[in-house]
Amino acid sequence: MSISERPFASYHLWSLVAPAAGQQHLHCQMRRGFIKARQHEPQVQALLAKVTAPQRIGLLAQKGIYEFHHNRHLLNQSDGVQKVAELLKLAHSCEEVQQRVLQILTKYHDEPLLSGKRVILLTRGDEGFPKPIWVEQKHYSFRLYATMDCVFIESTGALHILDFKTGKSTFDRRQALVYLVAARYLYPRQKAVASFYNLEFCKKSDLISVTRGELDFVEFELASIAQKHQEDLQKYQQQNHKFSQIFPPNPGYHCKFCPFNSICEFSTFKAPQKVQH
Repeated sequence: MSISERPFASYHLWSLVAPAAGQQHLHCQMRRGFIKARQHEPQVQALLAKVTAPQRIGLLAQKGIYEFHHNRHLLNQSDGVQKVAELLKLAHSCEEVQQRVLQILTKYHDEPLLSGKRVILLTRGDEGFPKPIWVEQKHYSFRLYATMDCVFIESTGALHILDFKTGKSTFDRRQALVYLVAARYLYPRQKAVASFYNLEFCKKSDLISVTRGELDFVEFELASIAQKHQEDLQKYQQQNHKFSQIFPPNPGYHCKFCPFNSICEFSTFKAPQKVQH
């Protein structure tokens, strides 16, 4: 089995395979099919390449935090926010993105969450796919992908994995659990905890920590998800005419917010086509 054929798991895949608690009615397996099975088709590629305003805000916010700590003197300068905005080329973004990112930068400049912390990892957010973590156990093996925003060492010596959020993004505990599984391989000698922080609302989540047994269970869950997804991909490669059976649709009001509503035959919402002049 080649590297590309080996099962893989990530928080993103977990969220595509299984809905968050209470979100079952909004969950659609066909979305996973478009993203993971048909991503090389020109129409799907074009839709995946589109960056929404919320996505751009999240990326620029992450870059902004990185720039503040890469150029630490900017945190102490009265024009620090303006300087970081220039580094981000924020003026090239639409009005909504500019306003919200400036608010985020201003709030962080006033109260820098990571100031004084022993940061060992802080990403820009545009590094691309992380290197896979090879999970090899007696009954399963898979590639684990975990892109961490920030890792620092607590005064207690514990490893703290911090994930930044923007907008109304919910704190999905499963994402923290994936980070904690990754940490057991990347930082095997250190106890790890995880949390979320919303940069727009300056809201912290509770600290998330698990026992070794709980972590074993999460790892097994990820292995099951990786295996199921790999089997679905193989079924689709062998019988691509059964796309809607392998990745069943769940049409509803949420189709309005799906990036694939313009090409999905089951969508209850069709985006208006632009008239060509």
